[in-house]
Amino acid sequence: MSTLKVTTIQDISGNNSSTAEQIQQGRNKVWCRMTNSGGTPAIADSFNVSSLTDHAAGDFGFNFTNNLPNANYAAVATSEVASSNISVAQLVIGGNRVSDVRFQFFQIQNLSGGGVTVDPPVVAMICCGD
Repeated sequence: MSTLKVTTIQDISGNNSSTAEQIQQGRNKVWCRMTNSGGTPAIADSFNVSSLTDHAAGDFGFNFTNNLPNANYAAVATSEVASSNISVAQLVIGGNRVSDVRFQFFQIQNLSGGGVTVDPPVVAMICCGD
């Protein structure tokens, strides 16, 4: 296997350039599109996700193929609307999260709060960081 070492990468016109550090710092480390049919989550497409963990209704773990260098990353998720119900994602913090990330999805029942965990039909999530 060969290694290519460069200081700057440019597009063919020479107008847009990036350093290797900018590329490494700014790219997604993990992303996944998950489908959920009949309560069974499945990976539709992904990068650096090896498997899913179904902890409970609306509570999913995304297990990384390769650990992240540290737990100081940003993770966000969103979900598809199911049966006119809006669900919001909550990141579950705890433990050493370099090997996985976990989200819970809550159906919003009213603007003053309340809600239950639900299995959305589609979930998309990304993690960015070092």
